[in-house]
Amino acid sequence: MKKILFLIVTVLIAGLLVFGYIWYYVPFSDSGVKAGILNNVKHKGIIFKTYEGELIQSGFRPGTQGLQSNEFQFSVEDKDLYQQLMSLSGQNVKLHYKEYYGALPWRGYTKYIVDSIVAATPVDNQGQEIPPYTGE
Repeated sequence: MKKILFLIVTVLIAGLLVFGYIWYYVPFSDSGVKAGILNNVKHKGIIFKTYEGELIQSGFRPGTQGLQSNEFQFSVEDKDLYQQLMSLSGQNVKLHYKEYYGALPWRGYTKYIVDSIVAATPVDNQGQEIPPYTGE
């Protein structure tokens, strides 16, 4: 009887560990790109200081008249990427992100983690295109 109980408890603990790993560390989606105007990027937090940002996406929403703006809130793990995003504030950007099932406090406040800049251009579409950040 003790062996069966030990086996059941071991299987339950292993199942919870696998579930937790998948929930927090395996991307649900890793091929997403969002485009819009980079509103802000900030370094915030009390215990865990994380890099957080907001992207304003304008467009049409079904059932409404006129343009609507949506905010895409994201987190950034890489300090170099965060610093480059700070310099692009107010510009049109395309950001590649990974989506996780859950957020970890030391990774960021959101389940969307931006890992690279696909493209960036000034809002007035004048001037040269800024080369993308690839993390290298």
